[in-house]
Amino acid sequence: MVCHGGFSLDDAKRRAWYNPDAILHDLGLRAGRVFIDVGCADGFFTLLAAKAVGATGIVYAVDRDAQAIERLKAKAEQQNLYNIRVKVGAAEETVFCTACADFVFYSMALHDFEDPLQVLRNAKKMLKPTGMLADLDWKKQRNASGPPFEIRFSEQEAVELMKTAGFMVVNVKDVGPYHYLVTAKSNER
Repeated sequence: MVCHGGFSLDDAKRRAWYNPDAILHDLGLRAGRVFIDVGCADGFFTLLAAKAVGATGIVYAVDRDAQAIERLKAKAEQQNLYNIRVKVGAAEETVFCTACADFVFYSMALHDFEDPLQVLRNAKKMLKPTGMLADLDWKKQRNASGPPFEIRFSEQEAVELMKTAGFMVVNVKDVGPYHYLVTAKSNER
């Protein structure tokens, strides 16, 4: 898979950077939950989440790249995962449901949206009152992999965006040498 900036992003490389299974486990993802993967690309986290939530859970996934969505659908079929609902579209225009999601998740994508604040506001609409927002993203540092330095959000920039969208940040932590994870909940609780 080739991403923004032309760098290659494959499953093995991602697993060398961080432990995706531990990230989802630490979020509390388990059977019966509803998980929304925004900017899902070809479904690295979508597929892992679909396995974690099982047949009683649902995973929604959206990306504007129709070819990536087709690859995701093919992988899901190969793995007999029938609890995934996909959409080709802009995250700024996507609200799958109202107050249905336990998790809304961004994997190295928040910096790529045309209007990240609108994307976060959409997440707030989709989350249950007890739901969790999670942003796994690139640290704002120069390195050989990843998107251009200029478009990356620092941890503080991501936190400020979330606060502006009406979230209360719960945790900010490193998840490997190149990435951080910010988790947040609605501040209306």
